[in-house]
Amino acid sequence: MPLADPPLLDVRDLVARYPLSPASAMPPFGGLRQRQRWLQAVDGVSFTVARGEAVGLVGESGCGKSTLVSLIARLSDPVSGHIVFDGIDLATHAAAHAARAPWRRRMQMVFQDPHDSLDPRKTAFDAVADPLRRLLGLQGQALRDRVLDVAQRVHLGADLLQRRPHELSGGQAARVGIARALGPGPELLILDEPTAAIDVSVQAGVLALLDRLRRELGLAIVFVSHDLGVVRLLCERVLVMREGRIVDQGPAHALFDQPRHPYTAALAASIPHFPGK
Repeated sequence: MPLADPPLLDVRDLVARYPLSPASAMPPFGGLRQRQRWLQAVDGVSFTVARGEAVGLVGESGCGKSTLVSLIARLSDPVSGHIVFDGIDLATHAAAHAARAPWRRRMQMVFQDPHDSLDPRKTAFDAVADPLRRLLGLQGQALRDRVLDVAQRVHLGADLLQRRPHELSGGQAARVGIARALGPGPELLILDEPTAAIDVSVQAGVLALLDRLRRELGLAIVFVSHDLGVVRLLCERVLVMREGRIVDQGPAHALFDQPRHPYTAALAASIPHFPGK
């Protein structure tokens, strides 16, 4: 029997924590010095993502989803654990030096609020062009051609590229964020609730775009969302997170149709169901 291909992303025993209160340098009122208290935001998380696979990450607010993807994208550092991306353990590279690492262009992130993640002083063109200049060294006509190509892929008109974020609708700004992430040619796209800040009427178009891009470009996706219905439609496999841990995982439809964990069952019960559907 042939060996299975190794996963593109292999997260192992990842741990992250934050201080709840600062430790007192001096004991209050002559008492004992207070011990530092910590919140274990990510508590021994392990999972894999195959090449071209769409994996959803769900759970209630505060369960550690955004912290987890921030660690994977190397925007923050874990306390311990491994983040193996195509054979490279990214956890051994400090987040402070990740922006210009050789692997950076192969892993890109789309942030939650498209307007807040764009520089208000720069045009949409510059937002898409910046990582191309920094990561690929593109300039001149080659740079312009690449910006126009990814803009066309996300159905963003060339006239909109000259606008600044405040001149864009929520859906347009979301497409700029996606185009910026696609520009360097990533193999893994991490999306932290990319449709949460845009109108429901616009969300469907953005989600359909993401699904098409994944299939056309062979992208692996980690998709964070509180909208379980969206995750069920877009993702092949789902990870359920609670209090910093993965408590359940499996194929999307099977996980919600026949949940094994009580918390997954509670989440599944919150998905709207329509008679006759």
